[in-house]
Amino acid sequence: MTAISSRAPVSDVLGTLRKLRLVPVIVIDDPAAAPRLAAALSEGGLPCAEVTFRTPNAGEAIARMVDAHPDMLVGAGTVLTPQQAARAREAGARFIVAPGFNPAVVDYCLERAIPVYPGVCTPTEIEMALGKGLQVLKFFPAEAAGGLAFLKAAAAPYGGVEFMPTGGINSDNLPGYLGFTRVVACGGSWMAPSDWIAGKQFDQIRAETERAMRIVRESAAKGGG
Repeated sequence: MTAISSRAPVSDVLGTLRKLRLVPVIVIDDPAAAPRLAAALSEGGLPCAEVTFRTPNAGEAIARMVDAHPDMLVGAGTVLTPQQAARAREAGARFIVAPGFNPAVVDYCLERAIPVYPGVCTPTEIEMALGKGLQVLKFFPAEAAGGLAFLKAAAAPYGGVEFMPTGGINSDNLPGYLGFTRVVACGGSWMAPSDWIAGKQFDQIRAETERAMRIVRESAAKGGG
């Protein structure tokens, strides 16, 4: 995969996400584990990670991943403030994901041409994002908000908007989401849960990532992407 700089055009990052169809959502406490985690994901066929700012060492984990695997698409998730977005950018994050629509975070990213995918789950939030010129949004929390049926209903009036569902996505419901033409990619943590990372179960992470990517390929073969 071609390396993408943190200041790469939005279309380059988005094109990679469209190709991969799946984004591992990572919660990591020990940044020393980040290079081996990145290797396990990449060897499993998924050279991508969204490292969430749910832990204090997320920025260092991003930096170590980027340093060890510069061709990997590493982004930051659970970004709640412009200050966190700045830390993520300095660490080498190539895209920003937020759980909700925070205009300050969105503006920070747009002003610096950083791809940003804020979370939405209502028509009002979708229209707020459209007001900022955004066309690809995180749908969160996907399953708790009503799942694929709710997403299809909420998306219906907004023909130009695409989504990255996250929250409750797993190997069982992934094909359904990928089968919806308005879904760019799904975010999920099941292939690299935090306890596996903490326990250094990198072989298991690689195997589960391989399984997840087989599901992605099978979905594409059936016309789901």
